[in-house]
Amino acid sequence: MNILFVFLGAAIIFFIGYRTYGTFIAKKVYELDDSRTTPSVEMEDGLDYVPTDSKFLMGQHFSAIAAAGPVTGPILAGVAFGWVPTLIWILGGSIFIGGVHDMGALVASIRNKGRSITETVRTNVSKRAWIGFNLFIYIALIMIIVAFTDITTSAFVNKIELANGETVGGGAIATSSLLYLALPIIMGFLLRYTKLSLTWATVIFLPLVGVAIWVGKYIPFDLQTVLGLETPLAAQKVWNMIILVYCFIAAIVPVWALLQPRGHLGGYFLYASLVVAAIGIIFGGFKAEYPAFTNIGAGAKFWFPMFPMLFITVACGACSGFHSLVGSGTTSKQLKKESDSKLIGYGMMLAEGLVAVVALTTVMIVAKGDDLLAKSPNFIYASGLGSFMKFIGVSPAFGISFGLMAFTTFVYDTLDICTRLGRYIIQELTGWKGWFGRIFATVLTGGFPALLMLVTLTGADGKPVAAWRVFWQTFGASNQLLAGLALIGISVWLMNTAKNKKAWLATLIPAVFMFIMSAWALVRMFITSTVKDGVFAFPANANMIVPIACLIYLGLAAWMAIESSTVIIKKQTGAALPETAE
Repeated sequence: MNILFVFLGAAIIFFIGYRTYGTFIAKKVYELDDSRTTPSVEMEDGLDYVPTDSKFLMGQHFSAIAAAGPVTGPILAGVAFGWVPTLIWILGGSIFIGGVHDMGALVASIRNKGRSITETVRTNVSKRAWIGFNLFIYIALIMIIVAFTDITTSAFVNKIELANGETVGGGAIATSSLLYLALPIIMGFLLRYTKLSLTWATVIFLPLVGVAIWVGKYIPFDLQTVLGLETPLAAQKVWNMIILVYCFIAAIVPVWALLQPRGHLGGYFLYASLVVAAIGIIFGGFKAEYPAFTNIGAGAKFWFPMFPMLFITVACGACSGFHSLVGSGTTSKQLKKESDSKLIGYGMMLAEGLVAVVALTTVMIVAKGDDLLAKSPNFIYASGLGSFMKFIGVSPAFGISFGLMAFTTFVYDTLDICTRLGRYIIQELTGWKGWFGRIFATVLTGGFPALLMLVTLTGADGKPVAAWRVFWQTFGASNQLLAGLALIGISVWLMNTAKNKKAWLATLIPAVFMFIMSAWALVRMFITSTVKDGVFAFPANANMIVPIACLIYLGLAAWMAIESSTVIIKKQTGAALPETAE
């Protein structure tokens, strides 16, 4: 089958979903009203609270949420389970769960002075639930930073050998990446302190991103050679620390200095990726080579372990708890009017779903057994984009470099957002204010991932493996469980505030589904990592981090679920609520 039908079919379904279910949720569930003053207007401070036009904020939000998740997840799931079940979950999950979750977190935040989703939980559930939720989110952010940083830096130390003998990757991508990071800083200062308009800044700096990609291969920065390191894995650990330093800086500077211009450029990078992919898909005549289902056995052999692992492997491509942190952490502080919530919250989730479909097509065009499938997902994605870009006259080497840089750009957007959100959580829990609070909270948020990435993790054969391979599924399960918990908090908030007394059902039903799938996956991962040949054996090396993380997530999730269920039951039965859930 031609992959054109998959791409166009998905785009049409997403458009219909936006116009129908998205409109229903906006009007009947969240009751958007532009007569309400948003926090960015009421509390403008030029630092965090900044009223921003939707066309600017849309790109920033999109680039912040659409990072490695909607690319890596669908590729891993497509390879593991086949492209049909992966596609079905991307479509259904984005429309009925992910979009509802994203818009809900954004609206709940702007109705609560731009405070985070955790504050929504504290106000509507209890202070105990707020503490547990904050701890859960903070640990999840740590795992996101670890997984995304490590998978990004893998492109700086690995390479792809093309059929014509050219080599792509490694030092060239590292150089392009560093040049790219400098561009939004320059753009931000010019926008702030000169009369340069956003339109002209875009016209100037977008081509410079292309120049950064092109020039990388001529001045490759091979850190392994420069530092005289023995292995690529050692060089990757150094790169991880460099990226964490960048995250520290990005998390404490004003949003106009880096977050907004980088998000703007990154948003166009996403759009460009979608456009070139669409051109290749439409005119390339690519056929689906990879199996629709990788396991066509009957009964349990077909359904398991696809249930529950499919739903946590795809991760951000269908639903992501991380989005609730972005929406309620940074985007809500910049939203100019309530009606923008539909476009930015619901619409950008569907756009991310389309990114996930594009990522899935890069698997579909590869035959089962191809050596490319053994590489990390960013190389599969880049190879696919390189193939698509041939139809606009771009060389395979530049096309793959573009794909790798696009992937890296997406991740940068998420990494500095994660670090900033971690800083927000620490400051909320401790009450630390001013520059001391910002710096110390940011150091803590970057320090824990540094420790996890400096340890040496091993695979089943005892050989060292990249951190992202160990932590991806743990990240996926925690991320989806976070979405379930956020939806529970939003459901209680709707019960307390919505005019439509049944509005909360639109969020609670998805919450229960995500909670069950994610908790099930965590239990399965804990058993897989601790039971060998029917005997319980807790890992004694660094790999013990995985089962420990699973237990922590399950404990905190149970804590949150009990607190929320108590409030929901009392609300429905008319019993008095505890003082902490006023």
